[in-house]
Amino acid sequence: MAVKTFAAIDVGSFELGMKIFEISPKGIRELDEVRHAIDLGSDTYATGKISFAKVGELCDLLKQYKSIMSSYQVSDYVAYGTSAIRETVNTGVLLDQIRQRTGLKIQILSNSEQRFLDYKSIAFKLENFEEIVADSAAILDIGGGSIQISLFEEGKLNTTRNLRLGILRVQDNLTRLNAGVDQVPSLVNEMVSDQLDVFKKMHLSRKKIRHMIVVDDQLTGLIQKEYGSSCAPNCGRFLRSLTALSSLEIARKYQMAEDAASLLRITAIMVLYLMDMMGIKSLQAPGVTLCDGIVYEYAEKKNKLLPTHDFEQDIISSAWNLSKRYMSSMKRDQTMETIALKLYDSMQSLHGLSKRERLLLQIAGILHDCGKFTSLVNVGECSYNIVMNTEIIGLSHRERELVANIVKYIYLPFAPYSEFGAGSSMDVDTYLVLSKLTAILRLAKALDRSHQQKFIDMDVKVKSGEQKLQIQVRTSQDITMEKGLLGYSADLFEEVYSVRPVIRKVKQ
Repeated sequence: MAVKTFAAIDVGSFELGMKIFEISPKGIRELDEVRHAIDLGSDTYATGKISFAKVGELCDLLKQYKSIMSSYQVSDYVAYGTSAIRETVNTGVLLDQIRQRTGLKIQILSNSEQRFLDYKSIAFKLENFEEIVADSAAILDIGGGSIQISLFEEGKLNTTRNLRLGILRVQDNLTRLNAGVDQVPSLVNEMVSDQLDVFKKMHLSRKKIRHMIVVDDQLTGLIQKEYGSSCAPNCGRFLRSLTALSSLEIARKYQMAEDAASLLRITAIMVLYLMDMMGIKSLQAPGVTLCDGIVYEYAEKKNKLLPTHDFEQDIISSAWNLSKRYMSSMKRDQTMETIALKLYDSMQSLHGLSKRERLLLQIAGILHDCGKFTSLVNVGECSYNIVMNTEIIGLSHRERELVANIVKYIYLPFAPYSEFGAGSSMDVDTYLVLSKLTAILRLAKALDRSHQQKFIDMDVKVKSGEQKLQIQVRTSQDITMEKGLLGYSADLFEEVYSVRPVIRKVKQ
């Protein structure tokens, strides 16, 4: 494989970062890193728009980055914008301006995609990652607009929550309150406590978290300098000494701008509060950035890097924990998952979809009944609202909307494309995937209509010449209900795939 030079660009809330990497058969090697402070987030969070002056500054910096890329003969790049651009009211116009003025295309990451990339970079870069998450751990991912807390138990992702406690938002609140130096720690703790109260009751009341892995743009680098490694087993004293200093004192001591020192102090206060609340014994500061996650994702997609961790299983684990939270029947969800995946795998020649769509079908099968927690009548609508309002780490907004609509339309009449409004990410291609996956899951639901798992042992064959999907089931149970009520599901299935599902019983 030829050596490739790749650039990863992160247009963050308060910093523009770029890393240049060399990707070769030997692995990934960082060649250079460039970072510039630029406060885009304060404009967005206060007014919903980035000022003309800041857009001009951003474009000038990106032109410089493009020149650096040329000097390294970069053959490919990926540039992502996060919350500061994502939350503007004119995102599309802004991205077009950047492209016209710099020639660079910026893509927008949803929050769950951004955190998933950070998480990937931790798994690749932290040598003892598997041991740490197996021993119970929390990943604290601190951004300008929000923070993400992800909890691991026995090596599996248990839950993840996004909180609007980003350090720029907190700093803006402190400025509005005209907070004095001595007031800052208590006020920050109050803000954190206010938003974490429900999270603590739901997820931390009976759990002991031993390790914390911190991802941020400043504190982790300082911890590494202080301790000489990414592991800081007893850093509480250091964090307390840091929070006791004013921003000016931090700036002088660590030779940084006072604005950066102010954000660093807020970060230290938040980390210390969360460590005390969770009873953390060991803190890990791997020093990863979003740029690291970008290059790992790129190398994976290009089959130039083998994953060291099963990230897909983490997405599935998140779905199961969501199902559990809304008291769905695990046995029924497992049956739906099994039947749906059996149908999918047997129908490759009909649907022509990929492994990723298989994962989305699996998640929809796990979550198909979650709406029953709030209503036994409007299950589809309630399931849709739960999925749309819950982040599943690793899924884009488009994918989450796709799953939400699948679980909605297995209960409701399937909607024509024209019913999806301007606020939807449902383009024609996505709608086609939706129709295919909904037809499969609706058929899977019909095959377990009695909830007695009669169709677990089955063979599925496509009879293209007869325009039939033959479902041969080995069971001693009566399947009169399933055969008799198949029509509703079969109609959509036949419309989408031009084959008719037919059930055939074979006695055991």
